[in-house]
Amino acid sequence: MNTFDRRLNAAWWALRLGLAAEQIVAGCDKFFNKLTDWSMYLSPVATRMIPVEPNHFMRAIGIAEIALGVLLLTRWTKIGAYLVMLWLVGIVMNLLTTGNFYDLAVRDFEVAIAAFALAQLSAVRDAAVATKAGAAAA
Repeated sequence: MNTFDRRLNAAWWALRLGLAAEQIVAGCDKFFNKLTDWSMYLSPVATRMIPVEPNHFMRAIGIAEIALGVLLLTRWTKIGAYLVMLWLVGIVMNLLTTGNFYDLAVRDFEVAIAAFALAQLSAVRDAAVATKAGAAAA
């Protein structure tokens, strides 16, 4: 399939902007804890493994999430979406090992599926753009 159905553009933009905003907002809040106390979501397994205080660790996580959100807004949306998907699966695994927060684990798994959908849409969209550019150059 070398064409990208223009009707899919709205879905692509909604997923791209929504996932980027979610990553950037959650990442920024790791510094301020206005939405929640993020360190409470770390499993006991994770807190034993990390060599720093949970609040400091969550700030580093915040920087990574902000970077992932920004990556989604660049020309590397497909790569960013796959990374966000993997990131969220990691969060799901952490949440499952807490023995709590199963509802959040389900939600984050669903968001990971949305990131996968964005990556797939981006792959098709990128191929269509490349085909169109190749046709215009010929």
